[in-house]
Amino acid sequence: MPRKIKKLICSQKIENEEGSIKNKPEDSLNYFDDDVKREPYDEHEVKAKLDLLRFKYQKKPTVKIEFESVEIPKEAKSLWEPPQWRLFLENLRTMRFKNHAPVDSIDSKGCRFTTDAPPQVVRYEILIFLMLSSQTKDHVNFSAMEKLKERGLNVENILTISDEELGKLIYPVAFWKRKVKYIKKTTQTLKDQYNSDIPDSVEKLCKLTGVGPKMAHICMKLAWNKVTGIGVDTHVHRISNRIGWVKKATATPEKTRKALESWLPFDLWVRSII
Repeated sequence: MPRKIKKLICSQKIENEEGSIKNKPEDSLNYFDDDVKREPYDEHEVKAKLDLLRFKYQKKPTVKIEFESVEIPKEAKSLWEPPQWRLFLENLRTMRFKNHAPVDSIDSKGCRFTTDAPPQVVRYEILIFLMLSSQTKDHVNFSAMEKLKERGLNVENILTISDEELGKLIYPVAFWKRKVKYIKKTTQTLKDQYNSDIPDSVEKLCKLTGVGPKMAHICMKLAWNKVTGIGVDTHVHRISNRIGWVKKATATPEKTRKALESWLPFDLWVRSII
């Protein structure tokens, strides 16, 4: 049969079927089985079932975490801590108690400050003592402090003496020529900016010439009786890495200080710097 005739027959059939459907009443149009009984249409019931507002997203109330607004204690700042560090510390104290060190024959703090002097003079003595102590043995530092106090260790006297005389007083502390310049410049700053007293914060102390973070934290404890951090020098930095008291190897004393403070209990910070 030719293709044209097939197309005509198919199109005619389609037209006949569409015409027969159109001529049927609506009630007779049933696309389900004849045995299924159709229930009456209830518009209100259908609307109730299709009420999509019931499924509208509603934001849940915020649940407050119990420890959200509670300040975390310093002891709980870090989950990491060195294994058996308390036992190690106890053994270290026992070993230190049985062995004599040069500083033991001088004083428990390495130097006796002038107790009957005005508070700002005592604080100045503490600052100078710490500036001289950098890379200097305790007995050498003690001797230099004694000579300075005999000459008159206060802001006014230090500014009046010459660099040569100051150098003779502090010799042979390490880098004594450089420390003469540091002491003179810092003392002038204290007179001009702090009314011959020392700053009362680590940030301000570190801005003074010749003063670093270790000195600043120790000075805050000795001069102002405030614990602001652990005094970490090159020796504490090296030993802390060697015994594994830092989670990861640190490159500088300041990074070691932050690593130690992240897990070491706060009550041991003071013992660590005095």
